[in-house]
Amino acid sequence: MEWSKLLSNKKLREEDPEPSEFDDYPINSFEKDYNSIVSSSVFRRLQDKTQVFPLDKSDFIRTRLTHSIEVSTIARQLGIMLSTNTTNYEPRDINSTEAEGIASVLLCAGLLHDLGNPPFGHFGETIIGGWFKDKLSNIEYKGRPLGNILSEQMFRDLECFEGNAQALRILAKARYQSGINVSAAVISTLVKYPTNSLSFDKDAIDIGKHKLGYFLAEYDTLLSVSEMVGTISSESEICRHPLAYILEAADDIAYATADLEDAFKKKLFSLTDFIDFYESLYDNASLALRYDTELSQRYYQEYFYRSLIDDLKARRSQHRNMENESRTFTEWITYTRRWLMHAAVFGFSRNYTNIMQGSYTRDLFSGTNYEKTIKILKKDVMRKFVFNSPSVLKLELSSQTILSFLLGKFVCAILYCDYADEDFKPSEADKKYLDIFSINYKQDYAASKTGDEATDLYLRLLMVIDYISGMTDSYARTLYRELSGIE
Repeated sequence: MEWSKLLSNKKLREEDPEPSEFDDYPINSFEKDYNSIVSSSVFRRLQDKTQVFPLDKSDFIRTRLTHSIEVSTIARQLGIMLSTNTTNYEPRDINSTEAEGIASVLLCAGLLHDLGNPPFGHFGETIIGGWFKDKLSNIEYKGRPLGNILSEQMFRDLECFEGNAQALRILAKARYQSGINVSAAVISTLVKYPTNSLSFDKDAIDIGKHKLGYFLAEYDTLLSVSEMVGTISSESEICRHPLAYILEAADDIAYATADLEDAFKKKLFSLTDFIDFYESLYDNASLALRYDTELSQRYYQEYFYRSLIDDLKARRSQHRNMENESRTFTEWITYTRRWLMHAAVFGFSRNYTNIMQGSYTRDLFSGTNYEKTIKILKKDVMRKFVFNSPSVLKLELSSQTILSFLLGKFVCAILYCDYADEDFKPSEADKKYLDIFSINYKQDYAASKTGDEATDLYLRLLMVIDYISGMTDSYARTLYRELSGIE
């Protein structure tokens, strides 16, 4: 792979030429992408979607929008660190124009990375996939179960619904005018898992195969984008874009630090709780240096046998009263985030050759001194103190009721929505549900129809997913209450 192609600014839909006067004060294509993203309604809706906690009355708690802004900022900074590094490690083949492009692509991709996430956080993904897994085979179309009509991949796409694949779907709609028409480099960077629903394996050695990254409906789009940026291997497989590794690291860093800070502010754990739990998991032997010999001595002398948790205890000793616990933890989170960023860029540099060859299979923290740290912060601590908290559990229970209700009503409504036959046609209630759909979703479906009965049925089911996953938390809750007669 080569940066000259990886940073392609080609787009899915050709845009009208700009007035020649605009060339007097030019901006690059990725800056134009940034403008279109922040101006889009689909991006703005993230302000009313749950990140980890239900929509909180406190302005401090992050939403999906503020999380995306943080990921975007971290990703851009990682890109700058990569191209300006002063170590003896690669990359050495990035010129100034490419360095600017890398930072801009990551800025845009960070804003878009959660675009396909449904309401109510990641649990919303589980609910949508689970609903199709439980119900799809029992729903009949013209007297036959849907499971007997759809192809295996179509069926798997629905029961394994993934926000990453949905984000690609949203952007792919640019082909027929309704999507955000961003550059191929940005779209390719977003595809963390270039794997379909029949091939993904959450236990695979290659992290790029842990989830499905695209639906069957978007395969041609992904193939087209991959050809534009040059991420197709000699074996005709689609590889991860190198910047996808950095975007993933930025997302992990934001999640492991910012969301943890929110949990602390909500008093889900104390500083003592955190330190005790962290130390119970952290084997000090894992602090042994793993960096290459030429850098080991410097890092050994300065930091790596002073673990992050030792730094937190030192900060706490300086501020003994309870009022300063929040300040102490916030300062430590900022310090930790910077070290995690350092480790991520180092991981990219050290594995640069394999990444550019499309053969690297791990994340950027693998083999660094913070490999275990990121796991503790992102998974263990959150599982211990956050995911079982009453506010999160209540969100999950209520969201299951809301999304299951909406899926049941709208899936039934679209079955015969474009099929004229006295024996198989929408009921009067179905027609009313169809009228609720935004005209954009109907137009998208009309533009993508193939004439094949099974494929078009699959596309109508995806239209329901488009509608429901695009809802904000508040809209989904309000619509449920209105349609169920609660208000």
